Amino acid sequence: MPRGIVVQLIIILNILVYILWVFAGDSDSRMQFMMDHFLVSWDLLASGHLWTLLGSVFSHNMFWHLFMNMFVLNSFGTIVELRLGSARFLRFYLLAGIVSSFSHSWVSAWLLHQPDLPALGASGAVSAVILLFSLMYPKEKILLLGLIPLPAMFAAFLFIGLDIWGLSAQAEGGGLPIGHGAHLGGAATGILYFLAFRRGLRPNRY
Repeated sequence: MPRGIVVQLIIILNILVYILWVFAGDSDSRMQFMMDHFLVSWDLLASGHLWTLLGSVFSHNMFWHLFMNMFVLNSFGTIVELRLGSARFLRFYLLAGIVSSFSHSWVSAWLLHQPDLPALGASGAVSAVILLFSLMYPKEKILLLGLIPLPAMFAAFLFIGLDIWGLSAQAEGGGLPIGHGAHLGGAATGILYFLAFRRGLRPNRY
């Protein structure tokens, strides 16, 4: 099996769903279909659209959102997949996606009091991949903003701190339209997965 095959298939699937969003733009019915199946919110889950827990994870309707998530996934996910094996990595990624989607929905409904607030994107699942990578390879360098080299462990927990700060700002009525709840749910998945299966995950030199 080619190296990083699951990561590459995930990227292809995300690109295909992005193309669906592009072609849905000139049709109300197609746009409604995309909103019903490729967005996630507490209200959608409560109405029985449980598949959106995963559908939204493969969904981007803005090119730069897609590009950044897939660039980061390819950078870290290929290494994590090589370490875990493709089948195990796929299970981890799907679990992280489901948890991060639910985390966004729960936070939006009960902390932000916006149960209809939709989300889409791979950011939560990618956050899980980054955290797992950082725990497996804590001394490897991550370039913050593409410029500043930081130890992976430090950079990962810096990102968590920024998400907590951002979510706190949203809870007070401010902040940016970023899925901090999804990011934190994904990060927690990465941490808990490492703690549960850390034997054999971290190379001996770490």
